[in-house]
Amino acid sequence: MEENRSGYRILVADDDPNVHQSLNAYFRREGYQMISAYDGNQAVEQVRRLRPDIAILDIMMPGMDGLMVCREVRKESSLPIIMLTAKGEEFDKLLGLEMGADDYITKPFSPREVLARIKAVLRRMHELNTEDKSAHLVVGNLDIDMNAFTVKLDGQLVPCTPKETEILWTLASNPGMVFSREHLLQSIWGYDFLGDTRAVDSHIKRIRAKLCNEGNSWDIKTVWGIGYRFEVEEGARA
Repeated sequence: MEENRSGYRILVADDDPNVHQSLNAYFRREGYQMISAYDGNQAVEQVRRLRPDIAILDIMMPGMDGLMVCREVRKESSLPIIMLTAKGEEFDKLLGLEMGADDYITKPFSPREVLARIKAVLRRMHELNTEDKSAHLVVGNLDIDMNAFTVKLDGQLVPCTPKETEILWTLASNPGMVFSREHLLQSIWGYDFLGDTRAVDSHIKRIRAKLCNEGNSWDIKTVWGIGYRFEVEEGARA
């Protein structure tokens, strides 16, 4: 089933009016509503006031840059975020992902590419909202509830983005199974990723920083050259 396109609101934060003009023409044809912000402070204000469904943030903006906006938004929202980066800014791409961005697109870009990425995110959101997620998994001190999209460690709620929660659920519900980065990209991001696989690595790094410690009866192991595996000590699964 395709996503219900009516009413989706997309925040575009970029100081270049041409970006807004070109993207808005494509969005309107798809039935999307565009919210414009021309600097970082305005972007944060628009997120808080208008509650968009997805945000596209240019890294280089006056005032508060896109990385700072991403960090501020992540303090209070799991809003899907796509970063716009200049060609060759590898450090900014990785830093954006580590701050909680879901994806990035390199400038110069085609509006069709941006639209394809947005459609993939919205389609995934629709699937998550409509599929039966009567799933609750407890592994030792780890509690994942896909009904509420929450993660708890030792009974304490740990803020995780939707993609972090999905990755963790995919791994934890299949202990011992090795998942390649490519498989995780296709199943979690919902499309064939056009860039490299560092998006997965950055999200795993964030999950480990939030949840993994020596006292756990489980761990996320790296399978070098392939991907990741969730390991559980015998008797830890509830």
